[in-house]
Amino acid sequence: MKKSVFLLLSLCLFTALIAAELPLKIGFLYVGPVGDEGWSYAHDLGRLSLEARFGDRVETVYRESVPEGAETGANVEELILEGCKVIFGTSFGFSDALYDYSLRYPEVHFFQCSGIKTGHNLSTYFGRIYEPSFLAGLAAGSMTRSGKIGYVAPVETPEVIRIANGFALGVRAINPEARVYLRWTGSWYDPDLEESAAAALINRKCDVIAQQTDSSAPAMLSEQRDVWAIGYNSDMSQAAPTKMLTSSVWDWGIYYTETIERVLDGTYRHVAFWEGMDSGLVGLTPLSDRIPEETRKLVQD
Repeated sequence: MKKSVFLLLSLCLFTALIAAELPLKIGFLYVGPVGDEGWSYAHDLGRLSLEARFGDRVETVYRESVPEGAETGANVEELILEGCKVIFGTSFGFSDALYDYSLRYPEVHFFQCSGIKTGHNLSTYFGRIYEPSFLAGLAAGSMTRSGKIGYVAPVETPEVIRIANGFALGVRAINPEARVYLRWTGSWYDPDLEESAAAALINRKCDVIAQQTDSSAPAMLSEQRDVWAIGYNSDMSQAAPTKMLTSSVWDWGIYYTETIERVLDGTYRHVAFWEGMDSGLVGLTPLSDRIPEETRKLVQD
């Protein structure tokens, strides 16, 4: 009985320690620049949605182009020293630093996008982006004439492989004879490497170029080289106005606003977040009218 009471009191004390003081200061760590038109840009739209939703109840700050690995920790510590009580790390490579600092600062909420480490004040969050990626694969498979589809991939992590597999399964479902060719850049954001990878795939006769990298360079090259494009992270139709078939996209504002609402009212409990298209976190931009009507109906159903 005494042990149960002690545990209950400890939980109440911990909850009190991390209760929000207004304005709640929230820090974001981005692996690329906020203007990358991709991953970091999508997360920054989510950050801005917090300011729009909560006004002067919150204050948000961010660090962009944060290196993964040993240098991540210094950026985490800067945010803490600036008074951030909530920190969102938006790249897989930030995981170790966020875990270490979560142990050192139990009064701070830490959130790791696509991470695997958790704790009393550290949660992971991601979405089932493979769902819209599968649908994008259906679109790509229906549009290839060469039977070769190029895929510009960033860094080999479980999430990246899962998303690429989702796309390839979509291609196979509608066009079993087509093949997907991956080209790794080894970087989340490097427009030059991304363009070079896309060019190599086009030279290999790929007539559809999909991507999971952060810049719009592959889409822009697709427009220039007159091949179809599949975007990722955000709507990339402006980068390839006549050749974009669709984009698999994120709406991080859905997760951020829901989470911060609960932090502000003191009800948040750290759990993993893993939702799909039904939640609105992930989705597909409108399909090109160049895609066959039968395929469009299949995707939309």
